[in-house]
Amino acid sequence: MTPQKNIVWLASYPKSGNTWVRIFLANYFANEDKPLSINDAGRFGFGDSAASMYRKVAGGPIDPNNKRQILALRPHLLKAIASNGASVNFIKTHNVDSQVFGVDLIPPQPTRTAIYIVRNPLDVALSFARHFAMSHDAAVETMGRSNYVTESNAKQVTEYRASWSDHVTSWTQEKRFPVVLLRYEDMLHDPVKAFEGMLTRAALPVDRARIEKAVRFSSFEEVSKQEKEGGFKETSEVADQFFTFGTSGQWQTELAPELVEKVRKQHRKMMKKHGYLE
Repeated sequence: MTPQKNIVWLASYPKSGNTWVRIFLANYFANEDKPLSINDAGRFGFGDSAASMYRKVAGGPIDPNNKRQILALRPHLLKAIASNGASVNFIKTHNVDSQVFGVDLIPPQPTRTAIYIVRNPLDVALSFARHFAMSHDAAVETMGRSNYVTESNAKQVTEYRASWSDHVTSWTQEKRFPVVLLRYEDMLHDPVKAFEGMLTRAALPVDRARIEKAVRFSSFEEVSKQEKEGGFKETSEVADQFFTFGTSGQWQTELAPELVEKVRKQHRKMMKKHGYLE
């Protein structure tokens, strides 16, 4: 089939609320009478770093450590997804919107729109440290690195994340396709309003009753209960749990003052632009 502009990117820097958005959308489009299993949310979208998808498009074995091989396969993978006949294909990504070795990580040709979730980097640092079992110092240092990429393995190919500021800038400035900006803090404050606005601006179907139901079914209380009862497949191997607090502002009591100042110094421009600095 001919590729269509049907990819909707669900993009964010890690630990910014991407999983919440995906679980909301899964419940919204499933429209069931009870919450979907958090481990079934993946049925309503793809992740762009799963090694299994690259093996499928390659038609055989791949070397996840061979970055050029994986990047050469990426356009074919996205073309295959865009040619699957679906009206919308949600793709989760933590990649920066940039080129690597001449390959466009987020090409405009198959892209319909993007939903970009942004969160205060001071809170991101705390969640990042918990998820990856690193110190607060190490998390802040990692988030400030423009050359930050992940290690590949049998399950995941390399992700090109860059620094928090680089990531936010790449997705929110001078766009080649529509981008819907969604702040994590607004999701917390009024999730129904935030998600209704997200769907409207992304030109997706809007049904207020279904939104309210999907918000309940994707609430922190619901997803954390499910994780405690049956686990969550996206939980890091080095973390005890994925869903920990579901709040904002914890940095005020948990992040050392010198690290707060370091984050503000490193990311001042983007923090101010998105309402995280006066």
